[in-house]
Amino acid sequence: MKRLIVTADDFGRCLPINEAVEDGHRHGILTAASLMVTGDAVDDAVRRAQALPSLSVGLHITLVDGVPVLPAAEIPDLVEADGRFTHRLVTLGARIFLDRQVRRQTEAELRAQFERYRATGLPLGHVDAHHHYHLHPTVFDLVLDLAVEFGAPAIRIPWEPPLASWRARREGAGRRLANGLFHLRRTQRMRRKVARAGLIANDRVFGVNDSGAMDAGRLCDFLAGLPDGLNEIYCHPATRTWDDHPMPSSYNCIDEYRALVDRKVGLQLRRHGIILTSFALEAAARAKAA
Repeated sequence: MKRLIVTADDFGRCLPINEAVEDGHRHGILTAASLMVTGDAVDDAVRRAQALPSLSVGLHITLVDGVPVLPAAEIPDLVEADGRFTHRLVTLGARIFLDRQVRRQTEAELRAQFERYRATGLPLGHVDAHHHYHLHPTVFDLVLDLAVEFGAPAIRIPWEPPLASWRARREGAGRRLANGLFHLRRTQRMRRKVARAGLIANDRVFGVNDSGAMDAGRLCDFLAGLPDGLNEIYCHPATRTWDDHPMPSSYNCIDEYRALVDRKVGLQLRRHGIILTSFALEAAARAKAA
């Protein structure tokens, strides 16, 4: 059976993203959204989510390219002079791994983000991370412990199978293969830990190699070759552009929004017998079957 979670990341980052999430769920195929709890438009996102009980919302952990919950003075090693998280992903990752003080700051900030999410009153449907930063082994262990503590039923495993990805697009074979192999063992370990913790994980995700470019054509291609099992496609939709801390210029967020509500995409879902779901629905089904 082909089951598909369609997730919008960066919910709460700005109003154009929030608008795309609402419309993509009401009139399209979007089933879930990942909330940035320190986003500029987070309050608006929460209000929209409260009015959309069928939209599954999760926590979009942010340790890079964003704003922290804690004051900069409490996490000096995680932020730049402007108080925002660093863009130096590799350098930060090495420091988290090697420096106990940086790890303590990371754990404190992660906990603060979970607490901020709890304060919204929204059910916690899943956990994932901005730039998939929970691929970092230390960060993942911290996130997994907090996910269990705060009652999250699921965590995204950001692994895109290279063969299925290439078959869908017939382009970028080397890049898709390299990314898939590079993250394979790491994501296998993540999957085992998630299972031991009693949480749900997706079998695979699509969009890693086409981030910011999941337009209607690409979406239809991936739907046509979707494997059996629990799949996730994630995207970054927005109804329009915005000025403060925009996406990279290569991201076509408006096209990604239009894809979610495109009639051809809906027809492709039905043509291939794909069942839309969410991590929250999957968790409810598991609980009912137990």
